[in-house]
Amino acid sequence: MTKEERHAIILESLKLHNSVQVTDLADKLNVSSVTIRKDLTELEKEKKLYRNHGSAILIDPYINNRNVLEKEKLYVEEKKLIGECAAQLITPKDSILIASGTTVHALARAIKSQDRLTVITASLEVATILSQNQNIDIIALGGSMRHSSLSVIGKYAEQMLSDFYCSKLFIGVDGIDLDFGITTTNMTEASLNRVMIQTAQKTIVLADSSKFGRRGFSKIADIEEIDHIITDSHINPKDAQRIEDLSIKLTIVDIP
Repeated sequence: MTKEERHAIILESLKLHNSVQVTDLADKLNVSSVTIRKDLTELEKEKKLYRNHGSAILIDPYINNRNVLEKEKLYVEEKKLIGECAAQLITPKDSILIASGTTVHALARAIKSQDRLTVITASLEVATILSQNQNIDIIALGGSMRHSSLSVIGKYAEQMLSDFYCSKLFIGVDGIDLDFGITTTNMTEASLNRVMIQTAQKTIVLADSSKFGRRGFSKIADIEEIDHIITDSHINPKDAQRIEDLSIKLTIVDIP
């Protein structure tokens, strides 16, 4: 078997399984692990895959910080439907906590409360959207502005949360790695998010399917700390099964 043939088989295996182990490839292709590692190194240089602790994956697992205006243009329909689904979880006279991110912006746009609703949020965009509804009491957290997300972060925001307790936290994330946990690209935001989780009875993650298998710089929490994940129908079935095996509620919105 030529090197080119091995490369083709490796890439085809990745398309089928999203991740492949060096040892499994070596057995399958009847070559040494050293040969497979060399193959993976070459394919990584060609930007056809990414190596990751004795395995290879198709997508870059590490996420760079991007401006919220750029992120608003990505996965627009998925975020809209996820936001609409999440809004249905809000009950009359509820008190909720909304973190930051473009997916929770979609949630804010979907909230059409006819009853009194109290919302605590770190997001300036969420506060602005919800301010159009007179039935919603908004508590905007204070702190340092994170320009890329148009939200506040820091110890003052964390201190404010010590005075509250909410039924639900709706949180967007930059990455969901089912082994590592949920992550964001900013360590100060991750710290605030951890306090938010402690402030809420239930934590509901809103994330389109592109977030799975990805990692931001800073860990927010272990996956077991999450109560509910809402995502779209492009999620890998293996990821969906693992989430359900962990007894985490999973809601999948259908994307035409």
